[in-house]
Amino acid sequence: MQITRLKLKNWRNFRHLDIPLSNRTYIIGANASGKSNLLDVFRFLRDVSKPSGGGLQKAVADRYGITKLRCLQARKDTEVRVDLSLATEPGAESIWQYILGFKGYGSQGVILTEERVLKNGQDVIAQRPDSEDKGDELRLTQTALEQINANRDFRELVDFFHSTTYLHLIPQLLKHAEISGKILESDPFGQGFLQRIAKTPARTRAAWLRRIQQSLEQAVPQFSELKFEQDKITGLPHLTASYQHWRPFGAWQREDQFSDGTLRLISLLWLLQESNSLLLMEEPELSLNDAIVRHIPLMIDRVLRKQKGNQRQVIMTTHSKALLDNPLDSHSIILLTPGKDGTEARIADDEETMLIEAGLTPGEVLLPKTQPSGVDQLGLFS
Repeated sequence: MQITRLKLKNWRNFRHLDIPLSNRTYIIGANASGKSNLLDVFRFLRDVSKPSGGGLQKAVADRYGITKLRCLQARKDTEVRVDLSLATEPGAESIWQYILGFKGYGSQGVILTEERVLKNGQDVIAQRPDSEDKGDELRLTQTALEQINANRDFRELVDFFHSTTYLHLIPQLLKHAEISGKILESDPFGQGFLQRIAKTPARTRAAWLRRIQQSLEQAVPQFSELKFEQDKITGLPHLTASYQHWRPFGAWQREDQFSDGTLRLISLLWLLQESNSLLLMEEPELSLNDAIVRHIPLMIDRVLRKQKGNQRQVIMTTHSKALLDNPLDSHSIILLTPGKDGTEARIADDEETMLIEAGLTPGEVLLPKTQPSGVDQLGLFS
């Protein structure tokens, strides 16, 4: 199942948004245009749908309250609204539609203005506020999405949201665990990435690491072997790698000696194998050589193609021309443009599509349009 359309109202940078999504979607835009905030819509629904330790109020509170979540350009109409359509694949008939509207209530809390679930485009599975809500307003502080008794008829949708995977691995946090003893819930920055590997069944883990090793042999100079091990004294998990060396048995290193790019590439290849859920990626090109970045779209497709029945959807942000200099579908790229009335989002127009179909790359046609208008003046700063 994949998200095929996303509509937003008053969500962070976006006063209004209505865009189609592909099975591979690339979000581009200037700094602070809202790329991460757009990805956060899907993380928000994941947090809301948690049966324990989640819910609407906590999801909003974790984002510092409704005033930080609501678009600054929202004036008279202050409702925040998220509307998603889901199907088996882009272009197919909608299976599910989920609509969630809410506004401020009390001290930084929120209350539902609407929650609606539709199946097959017309069957209304849930519609709120309902008659019970009108008799008890406090019921509107919780969504049906987060209540096991209320979401029985659309549990498939709940499971989809809840299984969303997001990891923006920051190598320094993985290498130097002493930086912070606390791992944030859902571990967005990869501090617990090694524990994640350790929890994977041994045979599966070994198979996935072998595949990753084959890729690293091509991407990392002198790379030879990748292994998982647990420290015999502390029990802590580690990744170790050997490199071709003048010594007969090579030189072995642990993850805290890996390059940042090697760690990010390992995490990318691991996550692609881990599940069939929606995968969110922030700038996968960071710390990687452009020659490797250029192959990221192909790596994603090849890894997922090897997994039977895997129609996994991947949505990523990027600034990389090397990544976008691939023969990508022009409609798979979302261009964000900040304006006085909030950020606008769109796919390639007819002229841009024609240029891409004529042989130019999205990196040549669309990426230049993300440059700030005054960027050439930066060199004059003194």
